[in-house]
Amino acid sequence: MTAVLEKPTQQLTPKEPRQWKGPAVFVAVAIIALVVMPLVLEPFRLGLLAKYLCYAIVALGIGLAWGQGGMLTLGQGVFFGLGGYAMGMYLKLNDAGGDLPDFMVWSGVEDLPALWAPFGNPVFALAMVVVVPLVVAVLLGTLVFRQRVRGAYFAILTQALAAAMVILLVGQQGLTGGTNGLTNFFDFFGNDVAAESTQRGLYLTVAIVLGVLYLAAWQLVRSRFGRLLLAVRDGEDRVRFLGYNPATVKTITFAISAVMAGIAGALFVPVVGIISPALLGVVPSLELVVAVAVGGRFALAGAVLGAVVMGYAKTYFSEELPDAWLYLQGALFILVMTLAPKGIVGVATALRARVRKEASA
Repeated sequence: MTAVLEKPTQQLTPKEPRQWKGPAVFVAVAIIALVVMPLVLEPFRLGLLAKYLCYAIVALGIGLAWGQGGMLTLGQGVFFGLGGYAMGMYLKLNDAGGDLPDFMVWSGVEDLPALWAPFGNPVFALAMVVVVPLVVAVLLGTLVFRQRVRGAYFAILTQALAAAMVILLVGQQGLTGGTNGLTNFFDFFGNDVAAESTQRGLYLTVAIVLGVLYLAAWQLVRSRFGRLLLAVRDGEDRVRFLGYNPATVKTITFAISAVMAGIAGALFVPVVGIISPALLGVVPSLELVVAVAVGGRFALAGAVLGAVVMGYAKTYFSEELPDAWLYLQGALFILVMTLAPKGIVGVATALRARVRKEASA
């Protein structure tokens, strides 16, 4: 005889203070970013902050793939570049007004390459910012994860992809601008790129996009898929034995992180005014991984915080101690990985727990 158990009636109770803490912090940060910063920062510094936030979007994707999924990706610069070049191609064609972009004229190109022609349409260009990184990540993830490539082997593979991407771009002078890349943008959807109002609007756009993507990633981590992703990180073989396909989970996550990097690259182009191979090679990709580690790879907020902190530190020390920055960056990474593997967020969490414990004792 089957017993039928009735669920007890659940009463709605107000949220505890801890439950409100996360949303309250997010709202406070959003107010600071969207209201306070545009008022207190001069245009040049606001533009630098917009650049840091672009990197933060890439770091958010790395935090999702590495911190939540255990996939150490050292080639996010590839997807950053794909999105950036898609946007840059549209802006160059728009500035050319039907003629050849300036660098093609200097390179002796006589006819617009077929690859460039569709990017004269802004809708197509914006779509490619998402589609191209997505397709590349899905193809790479499907080929790699089905072969159960993981750990250091996956990291080296993505790093090699970034190196190959740089070689390809540099070798196609007439198609990609070569070492110089794409630069000298003047018009951004009818607005003067150099105008203060345009740069302020771009900053707000980057901040809003980062906030939306953060909320989406946060919701993904809290979902059933997010719990499955954590299970894959902590015990991939066990997940496989339970009947799930870790390759599918990792491919989806890797593709999401690639799309985030592509969007960041597209926003970076009008903010900074350039996209070149030097911005998407092995070294920039490694710097973003270091930033995520410093902020705290196990927390999405840590990845964002690390990117902003490291971006500011790079600017400050490059201005004050230009010859010492690389050594400081390397030393900081070593110290964090050895003394505080959970980064700034991990240290803050441990200190808060210790204070709470001492207060309750």
